[in-house]
Amino acid sequence: MRRSHNRRLGGATTVEFALGLIVFLMFTLGIVDFARMLFTWNAAQEATRAGARYAVVCDDTTQQALVLARMKALLPQISTVSVAWSPSGCTAATCQGVTVSITGLNYQWISPISGATAPLIPMPGFSTYLPREVMRKDPNSAAICS
Repeated sequence: MRRSHNRRLGGATTVEFALGLIVFLMFTLGIVDFARMLFTWNAAQEATRAGARYAVVCDDTTQQALVLARMKALLPQISTVSVAWSPSGCTAATCQGVTVSITGLNYQWISPISGATAPLIPMPGFSTYLPREVMRKDPNSAAICS
């Protein structure tokens, strides 16, 4: 009789452990997902800085694809980039600045939420403006522009 009582307690302990483990893993995966989202947020902002830097150092007002390629090296999920020179229609010699923006960036959760497919979360737009004063070539610009 005593032996079957211990078995029942052992089964209850296993069930309690399994329930506690599920809660612990969901909490841990939530923290990991939130950290990934913050990393993506930071990488998107840094990609706009790198794209604007590339655009101003290379003095190329026509090659938006090269700016996108430079930004994708930092964050491959980027799909929509806009490069706006100000004033509109200027040349490399007459531009006052450049604005590089990312739109349409979505974040994908990896943690399962109640068994459903993880949703895409739209992130806000990211933008960086660099004025003309930083648009001069430096000795390292050949390495940056190639």
